[in-house]
Amino acid sequence: MAPSSQVVLVVDDETAVADTYALRLETLYETRVAYGGEEALEAVDGDVDAVLLDRRMPGMSGDEVLETLRERGYDGVVVMTTAVDPDLNILEMDFDDYLCKPVDRETIVETLEQHLGTPDTDDRLDEFFRVVSKLSVLKEEKTRAELEANAEFQRLQERADELAGELRERVDEFDDLMETHRSISRGSS
Repeated sequence: MAPSSQVVLVVDDETAVADTYALRLETLYETRVAYGGEEALEAVDGDVDAVLLDRRMPGMSGDEVLETLRERGYDGVVVMTTAVDPDLNILEMDFDDYLCKPVDRETIVETLEQHLGTPDTDDRLDEFFRVVSKLSVLKEEKTRAELEANAEFQRLQERADELAGELRERVDEFDDLMETHRSISRGSS
């Protein structure tokens, strides 16, 4: 039995991967497993606090699952765990974090702690980490020229800077939270 009452749903069409992630988390969270997109949509209920979601799955992709969850009003944490190299299209996706496989236990735990363990005192903090996660993974995967040429990336960078300035003044442990966030390896490199 996990010490936390928080529920994490692991979604991956590769049963060994899904089961491994669930085993890595079961001492910290109540874990559930779904082996495909349709099964994931059926498994998400009001108790699920976070979803680790594979992006490339046959049938219904993780992108489609994410979109459907958000359309249904699911506002829990969604972390994409994927072997798909991120492209600039992730700027438009409504996830909370993006981790490139293979993902080790420490990275998964730190990522979930970052999103589930931070007191929800300011919605701007959640927004900041969503934005910075996208920026971080793209900085690891794309060239500087590609990023500088993308207006949406530049807009999000400006938003991250704006939020950081506001949060640094309001959240006492902001620099510590930011350091933890930076320590998580999101890219495939």
